Amino acid sequence: MPQPALIVMVKNPIAGRTKTRLAQDVGDAMALHMYGILLRYTRDQALGLQDTTRYLYYSDHVATDDDWPADRFVKLLQVGQDLGQRMAGAFDHAFTRGHDRVIIIGSDCPGVTTELLEEAFVSLADHDIVVGPANDGGYYLLGMRRPQPFLFTEMPWSTSEVLEETLARTQVQGLSTYQLPYLSDVDHLEDWLGYGWALPDGYAD
Repeated sequence: MPQPALIVMVKNPIAGRTKTRLAQDVGDAMALHMYGILLRYTRDQALGLQDTTRYLYYSDHVATDDDWPADRFVKLLQVGQDLGQRMAGAFDHAFTRGHDRVIIIGSDCPGVTTELLEEAFVSLADHDIVVGPANDGGYYLLGMRRPQPFLFTEMPWSTSEVLEETLARTQVQGLSTYQLPYLSDVDHLEDWLGYGWALPDGYAD
C-alpha cells in the first residue's frame, strides 16, 4: 500500500529576507531567531507522523547541515516562478512517486500539530480535498488524493481571497472538501503571542 506524503515548504533562514513582516515588529535578527523556533517546531510535528514520506522543499538552496535530518526528510529545491507553480510541482513530484494522499504545509503555523496532520490524512480517505483555512483568508494546509492543477493557476496569491477562490473552484469541479479548524500563521508579533508562546530571550520592546 502506498505511503501518504507530507510536503513541508520552508524558506532558507536569511536575516533581512526571513519573516519580513514579523521583522517590522521585532527586528531582523529576532525575526530570524523566531523563525528558527518555528522551523524546529514544524520539524518535530512532521517527525511525529508514522508511515509517512516527508518531503522538505527549500526556497533557495538545499541545506545539508541544518536541523532537518536527511534520513527522515527527502530534501529538494522549490521550482517555479510563483507559489502556485512551486506547490504544483511539489504535488506532481509526490504523485508521480505513487503516493495516494499528499498534504502540503508551510513552516510558520504553531497550530499545525501531529494530530492535526493525522486528521488531515484520515479525511482524505473519503474526501477529495482537505484544506486548513487561515484567518488571513489563505490556507495553512492543502491536501488531495490526485493532482488538481486548477488550484494553482491564476490564483490571487498572498491575498485574502485565496481560500474563498480555492473552495469555489473545488465546488465547481464537484470535489468533496474537508475543512480543518481556522488557524493563524505567524506573520506578526501578535500572532506569536496569540498562541501563548513566550517571547524569546533577548527581545526588547
